[in-house]
Amino acid sequence: MQIGVIGAGAMARALGGGWAAAGHEIYFGARRTEAAGELAADVGYSARGGSIEEAARFGEAVLLAVPVDGLDVILRATAGLDGRVLIDCTNAFEPDTAAPDGAAGFVLAEDAVAERIAATVPTARVVKAFNLCAAEVWADDAREFEGTPLSVPLCGDDPDAVRVVAGLAEDLKLKPFLAGGLHRARYLEAASALTVGLWFAGYDSRAMLPPLSAAFAARD
Repeated sequence: MQIGVIGAGAMARALGGGWAAAGHEIYFGARRTEAAGELAADVGYSARGGSIEEAARFGEAVLLAVPVDGLDVILRATAGLDGRVLIDCTNAFEPDTAAPDGAAGFVLAEDAVAERIAATVPTARVVKAFNLCAAEVWADDAREFEGTPLSVPLCGDDPDAVRVVAGLAEDLKLKPFLAGGLHRARYLEAASALTVGLWFAGYDSRAMLPPLSAAFAARD
């Protein structure tokens, strides 16, 4: 598959590099085309680099791997996103200034980034994915922890687009699962703010929940 990656940072390198290694054609696009070209050269395989618009036109699927505060300008100025599967891995974090002394925490700077992306580019097929873990996790070879495969929840309204992103997750040896429509992406964004803050504070977020075999609840 041809995948455009908008961005040249750590997340672009981790996901774009992983897909290149899996055999996909990758085109990195950035405001500084030199940075995109350098990243493509570092990744190797068939990766190329250039402008944001070139990456958008190239990709059957396009990954948004840029800071949240730059999204509107990029999306409004970029042609070629119509009909594309647009993968949103972003989070709108800001420090929790009300956290107790010595505690690390984040809150959301906005409630629903994925919904804003969909409203800005209504002809694109937006899927929220890959936002729960840092780039270093996606770049690492570890894909199983304590016998449980690392999973990626996906939120999107277009079933075909969700299937495409699920396949891309599997290409990275990750386990995709459906987490609902795009209106539920805000919960993935909130979950990321909570769990990342806990990790920074030295707490194991995985310990909050029992495994599926021990989880139970009765519908009211």
